[in-house]
Amino acid sequence: MVPRIKPPSLRPEDPARPWGRPASDEPPQVVSEPPRDGGRRWFGRSSLASILFALAIIALWGGRAWQDLSSPAAWAYWKDLYVAPSLTSSVTQIDLNGRNMRALAVRGEIGAAAASWFREQLDAAKLAPDDVVLLSSPGGRLDQATIMGEVIRARGLTTMVASADAQGRLRPAYCASACVLVFAGGKIREAFPGSRLGVHQFTTELPKSADASRDIVGDTQRTTAMILDYMTRMGVSPAILQAMSASRDIRWLTEKEALDLKLVTGRFQS
Repeated sequence: MVPRIKPPSLRPEDPARPWGRPASDEPPQVVSEPPRDGGRRWFGRSSLASILFALAIIALWGGRAWQDLSSPAAWAYWKDLYVAPSLTSSVTQIDLNGRNMRALAVRGEIGAAAASWFREQLDAAKLAPDDVVLLSSPGGRLDQATIMGEVIRARGLTTMVASADAQGRLRPAYCASACVLVFAGGKIREAFPGSRLGVHQFTTELPKSADASRDIVGDTQRTTAMILDYMTRMGVSPAILQAMSASRDIRWLTEKEALDLKLVTGRFQS
């Protein structure tokens, strides 16, 4: 049996209020006091710690960056890649053995960041397999030259020692020292009339800060082995090392020598 509960009596004039609140209660008034410091907010300890931590990170990063750039090798790399590249290039159309081909003409010395720079130029030129890389260079860095040659071979490009004007007319040029390694990367390596390929002995030069007891002969032998392995993989005769070791000065190969050494795979036909 449900008990009968008498509802609370409300006078008609009494407004409805929340349960448990006396009729005389009114909402409390919130009074904001002006800040005693004249409106200024001071950083708390946590904010100050965060700022100090950020400054420490910046200082450490800046110190490491300065150490990296202060070394001659690092500065040479960044300068060659971003400030003043030692190589220049242009894209043109040439007539190669009766076919109209797209070509990237590369000129200058092979610097410390030449390989990275070269990849960017190839990507921008949008060369397809069998397109041409024209070379005109006195040489430069061996390590960068071998990487450039590997990139050329991986993309199936043709190499030729020549320069080109704005109309795509080819002119004789020369490719010496480390440039020959770049040239060897070509899937097809054309001999352009009047152009020249020059080789010489490769030696290892130690920086001034190097250990005096370092084995220079051992370093030179490792460099020679690296060149031999690279040239063999590119399809060049191992006898190229004999031509290189014949002189410390540039030795200019005849066209017959370049063909016999398989450094050149064919003759240019206009």
